Amino acid sequence: MLSITQPNHSVDKRTLNSSDTFGILIYSPTGKIKMNLAQSIKTVSELKGQFTLRSGMVSNTYFDKYQFESDPKLLKQIAEAMSVLIPSNTDILCGLEMGGIPIVTMLSQISGLPSAFIRKAAKSYGTCRYAEGPDLANRQLLIVEDVVSSGGAIIEAASKMKADGLYVESAICVIDRQTGGSEKLAEHGIKLKALLTADQLT
Repeated sequence: MLSITQPNHSVDKRTLNSSDTFGILIYSPTGKIKMNLAQSIKTVSELKGQFTLRSGMVSNTYFDKYQFESDPKLLKQIAEAMSVLIPSNTDILCGLEMGGIPIVTMLSQISGLPSAFIRKAAKSYGTCRYAEGPDLANRQLLIVEDVVSSGGAIIEAASKMKADGLYVESAICVIDRQTGGSEKLAEHGIKLKALLTADQLT
């Protein structure tokens, strides 16, 4: 059983500096308290060992996204930081099943933009949709993901959406592992912006 000690995320957001590079935020209500968002994410989610990634690659480092996604205070801080990455022309935020769902939900609360939930496959009952939520037709869409390795999940979702005539050209994520995902997405006409890169979590 892995035990991870979680830091105290109680902060005063009145002094949030949202202009820091890659969204690394420092909260300094008294000038003495400084909290690095990247360090908080690393503390609660970084695992060491041997892990097979979705792409098939093997890594000795794995970020257990559900550790920071299940922490309400840290998740809110992440969403606040990611809100500055949203293109100004975005109409709807599209979170990918499953890790992108809690992020897009909180990001919707912070930004005021509606959110949609993109399934890996259309359900076989009820509405039989792969995209849940508002109508996406003729809207500017932004894909929201948690961790990007190869970019495969975003490419698969965007391919389905484009096949339905939907417009997808941008995506944002919490962590870019810097293992070729951003470049692969660019080949498919999708620009990726990351809150943090793997280098910033070392």
